Amino acid sequence: MTRVLVLYYSSYGHVRALAEAEAEGARSVPGTHVDLRRVPETVPAEVRQNAGFALDDTPVASPADLEAYDAVIFGTPTLFGMMAGQMKCFLDQAGGLWARNALVGKVGAVFASTGSQHGGHEATLLSTQIPLQHFGMVIAGMPYTFAGQTTGEEIVGGAPYGAGTIAGADGSRTPSETDLAGARFQGAHVARIAASLAGTNWQEEAA
Repeated sequence: MTRVLVLYYSSYGHVRALAEAEAEGARSVPGTHVDLRRVPETVPAEVRQNAGFALDDTPVASPADLEAYDAVIFGTPTLFGMMAGQMKCFLDQAGGLWARNALVGKVGAVFASTGSQHGGHEATLLSTQIPLQHFGMVIAGMPYTFAGQTTGEEIVGGAPYGAGTIAGADGSRTPSETDLAGARFQGAHVARIAASLAGTNWQEEAA
């Protein structure tokens, strides 16, 4: 079985909806086991409540969990043009995996939710890929074989760098069917790549 982890942080539910679609897409590939997990929250409960954060009972992951998977798909909202601090905090705790080259050769992918089309959507997708490349992961995006990303008939999230949605300035816009289809496409795309790479001994290339 190819093992895929969909790991996300979501404040208001947009990224969680995309994460569920990513997991659905990955599960559509025969021989794939998929787990859906979130990173730990760092915002105090009182602040979350006052800000109207959505409740989320998805199990929490730890950095050590990443090693058990052939692919990890990371989901984050865009905050000031970058990944959320909760996701960055999680990745910052994975130094032990980096030191052991434990994630080398595993597939890494990113999806994101942003308030506006020009609010850092692509910047978040691309910059979140940077630590994944430090880990030695093989980066998978959302290629143009998903033709939905080229439509001009509606507001569409996502890019060649990963799936996504545009939440609107007040967060009232939920992911469209095109956005969710892109996430399902990316999940399946990652699962297929991971299946083809599984079993490779990446330590043989060490120099």
